[in-house]
Amino acid sequence: MSTHIHTPTQPLPPPSSAPVPPAVAWLGYGGLLPFLALAAVGLWAPSTPWWSAALLAYGAVILSFVGALHWGFAMAQSGLSAPERTRCFVWSVVPSLMAWPATLLPAAAGALLLVAGFAAHLVQDHRLAARTLLPTWYLPLRWRLTVTACICLALGAWAASR
Repeated sequence: MSTHIHTPTQPLPPPSSAPVPPAVAWLGYGGLLPFLALAAVGLWAPSTPWWSAALLAYGAVILSFVGALHWGFAMAQSGLSAPERTRCFVWSVVPSLMAWPATLLPAAAGALLLVAGFAAHLVQDHRLAARTLLPTWYLPLRWRLTVTACICLALGAWAASR
């Protein structure tokens, strides 16, 4: 089995040429359940006092978690230069620095800050994928999880502001 490191002159493999490992799929999609449930409570029972705080707290935890992925990539990816590795380490803490204040803001503003954090992280995922070899299922999965989380947070922002 040969190790292949992506360089910018080599084409990237097709984005969905390998299936998501079952455990990753269960954990990733299962992690969306609190987003979906809390957004639903916000839409159908917005006067329930705890739903918006719970949605912001869960979103902050998950945004911090996805930021930490880049810390792991910085440690494990052999194809990164020293400056690229440093950028991954630095970026890995930015989502937490966005997530924490989101929990202190009014619900709508906090949810929108989390959406911005998730969107920025997806951009960073794409930048990393352009420089190194990630599993081919990683970006499509991250896109689906990010879009769903952002829709739920946007619905939560809307529900909190009405």
